[in-house]
Amino acid sequence: MKKLIILLAVAAISIAAQGQPAAVQKAGKSVFTLTTFAADGSIIGTTHGVFTGSNGEAVSSWKPFVGAARAVVIDANGQQHDVQAIYGANELYDVCRFRVEGTSTSVPLAQKNSAAGQKLWLLGYSVKKAPAKQYTVKNVETFMDGYGYYIFDGHTADNTADCPFVNQNGEIVALCQLSKTDSEVHATDVRFANSFETRGLTINEPLLRQTSIRTALPHDLNEARLTLMMAGEKSDTAAYDAYVADFIAQFPTAIDGYSSRAQRQLAQLDYAGADATMQQAISSCADKDEAHSAYSSLIYQQQLYHPDTTYGDWSLQKALSQANEAYAIKPLSVYSHQQAQIVFAQGQYDDAYQRFMALTKSDIRNGELFYEAAQCQTHLGATPEQIIALLDSAVSVNPDQSISAPYYLARGRLLDQAGQVRRAVQDYNKYDTLTYGRGSHDFYYIKYKAESRIRQYQQALQDIAHAIVLNRTEPTYYAEMASLQLRVNQLEDAIRTADLCIQLEPDYADPYIVKGIAHGELKQKAEALQALGKAKELGDERADALIEKYKK
Repeated sequence: MKKLIILLAVAAISIAAQGQPAAVQKAGKSVFTLTTFAADGSIIGTTHGVFTGSNGEAVSSWKPFVGAARAVVIDANGQQHDVQAIYGANELYDVCRFRVEGTSTSVPLAQKNSAAGQKLWLLGYSVKKAPAKQYTVKNVETFMDGYGYYIFDGHTADNTADCPFVNQNGEIVALCQLSKTDSEVHATDVRFANSFETRGLTINEPLLRQTSIRTALPHDLNEARLTLMMAGEKSDTAAYDAYVADFIAQFPTAIDGYSSRAQRQLAQLDYAGADATMQQAISSCADKDEAHSAYSSLIYQQQLYHPDTTYGDWSLQKALSQANEAYAIKPLSVYSHQQAQIVFAQGQYDDAYQRFMALTKSDIRNGELFYEAAQCQTHLGATPEQIIALLDSAVSVNPDQSISAPYYLARGRLLDQAGQVRRAVQDYNKYDTLTYGRGSHDFYYIKYKAESRIRQYQQALQDIAHAIVLNRTEPTYYAEMASLQLRVNQLEDAIRTADLCIQLEPDYADPYIVKGIAHGELKQKAEALQALGKAKELGDERADALIEKYKK
């Protein structure tokens, strides 16, 4: 009897092996384990997943990535791969698509839903022969664009989470998701997770920002440019460098990746690296004019902002020659503008002026050209009226747009210096409006001084207060505010402001003078004389006359 039982068991194993198609076993090579780690190296989660492409594309669950700083997968050959980037995720269905470094073994995805009653195989992970268990589809619910959400009778072990269900053709159908019951097994259509693609703004999606692993660069060039720009605005330099490397790999004939890398190298004072990058760009880019222009811009920046450093033959003349190369390939006005700016930096102001003015009649006519022409005329010793006329033209191009804010400010300062204070204040107000009240503390200080001269005291007080808010450590602002408060008879306020000034700078005579006068006008003789006495100690010549006035 015992011998018969053994024979029956062997027969059962043989039948099971025969019932598992070779294609199913082949699909087992696409299964991997996934482990995610926090920044301190501790493990956040471990699960499985499946490769869906030959270049490291994969899908698994999203939850282990939340809070993760890095992640690795171990493939069916026992090889470890770092997770490089994420394409997208869905929190409701707990699925995620990502990419690992290196190549991967994948099998086709099923292109249509399996039907109720159809048998599927659940593949486990193994570096040898992947374990497989057969299930019968109990029900298929469709969601979104017809993707399948599968329900099976039975139960499965915890270590099969995110393992794939495959059909008899070895095509991946769905990812196993552990059920809260012991009587059912659920699975989500793998095509849904595999449909995730990044766009230009994906980098800012709140869901994906729950992980420190960066998003993948979009496949569309314009979308990738947007991602690259937004990545550059963030503080994660390592992620930005990875985006740049991806961009160059994906779009080797586009200038953006090379210029971004060269800009990073320039910021790090790695001139040799930046030069090599731009030489590669000139060799690889489809639009050679863009490469020469970008090279010119790089050298120009180095010459402008780091004039005390040298590298090879980098000079303003070389920057100009590269701009000339760009213009020779494609005679665009933007390259003419680049040439004019370099000529200006060389100190050839008359030549630069003629170039800027010629461009005001071109297809890129804008306020900046008139503004730059005004700067040329300033260096050439033109009259304020001539320069103001150019700034009038700069403002007139886009009078109500933020791009014109610098032109209003420049004109306002010239008008201020020329004694046309009311017009200057109008320009200061316009600048303030166009910048949404985000001027610097010194702007509000010059605005306050102009308003004081035309007796717009209330506005002047507001602006000197704004300057103080932006720079609380500058005693001059407190002294000026106290002085104006004294002038408009806000005596108690003047005393309080003077005290704040004295706290910052105890040896500054002006606040003691203001404080002494304010106390004197309030008939507080002792306090007035004390403050004025301190001003006298500090050498202020005004103190004696005021002491004589208030001691009577």
